[in-house]
Amino acid sequence: MSMMNLLSGMMNVFSSALLIPVMLLLTLLVFLALIQLGEFLSEYTKRHRDWNNLESNCKKIEHDIQNSDFSEASRNLNNIKQNYMVTSFARDAAKYLEERHIPAIERLSQEYEIKMAKRLEQTKITSTVGPMLGLMGTLIPLGPALIGLSQGDLETLAQNLMIAFATTVVGLFSAGIAYVLTQVRRRWYWEDMSDIDYILDTIEEKS
Repeated sequence: MSMMNLLSGMMNVFSSALLIPVMLLLTLLVFLALIQLGEFLSEYTKRHRDWNNLESNCKKIEHDIQNSDFSEASRNLNNIKQNYMVTSFARDAAKYLEERHIPAIERLSQEYEIKMAKRLEQTKITSTVGPMLGLMGTLIPLGPALIGLSQGDLETLAQNLMIAFATTVVGLFSAGIAYVLTQVRRRWYWEDMSDIDYILDTIEEKS
């Protein structure tokens, strides 16, 4: 047996062995995409951006810090009611403001930025891996399908083509959902980081 035939046989065995894991991963990816869609809809219903509330409380915070009343500034920071990330940041930052620990608030804003990036990574990975697995699931059965065609085995040909088409559709379906969620969430988190930066600038400028 020539080296070429040996390597070709090994690669065929390896690629054939990957088909079942690829199909399992694609099935899991679809469920993951549907779960992410449910989380997205839940997050959408809870989003509430009130610019007047943010600006009003930031003005109060600015005034309190000018008067060195950090306890009242902390209470006004707690009164900020925005989207979940912004409200959560304000609540966590309030205790540091009362202690006049401004560097900790800066560090906290970076932690929230990392937290948002982590949320985006989940759907970005799904949108990237989905087409990859779909392509693998398409190409792997084509070898046996062509062999079946050459031997006149239409049943083998049809079965492998069904697998190839199904994996393509499933991969693109999960990736499409994840891609849309990533784009919308990116805009949401830009808004949230803009509000967090506004709060942080208000605190840093007057402290």
